[in-house]
Amino acid sequence: QVQLVESGGGLVQAGGSLRLSCVASGHFFNTAWFRQAPGKERDIVAAITWSGDNIYYTDSVKGRFTISRDGAKNTVSLQMNSLKPEDTAVYYCAADRYGPIRVGANEYDYWGQGTQVTVSS
Repeated sequence: QVQLVESGGGLVQAGGSLRLSCVASGHFFNTAWFRQAPGKERDIVAAITWSGDNIYYTDSVKGRFTISRDGAKNTVSLQMNSLKPEDTAVYYCAADRYGPIRVGANEYDYWGQGTQVTVSS
């Protein structure tokens, strides 16, 4: 059974930090974090291959967020620093078993149920 479980969301003031974690039950090549605010599309935040040889960040989080993967624990994490109110959203972990790294939500087959991140001003 394939399962992705996110944790680490919460309420934080602008300028603060949170670390999200996703534990995967299977083996994956592509792993990523997406986010979706009310009334908005589900958009890529960051993605990384298991080997770490390919990494992607959306422009709005470059220099503030860091994606990483722990192969021994089969987890992918997102360290979020200097948080802004516009970062408020439900954050989803996503994964795919095959192919090159991708940035479209419709290109990932496995999803967690999401964790809420709220940044107050």
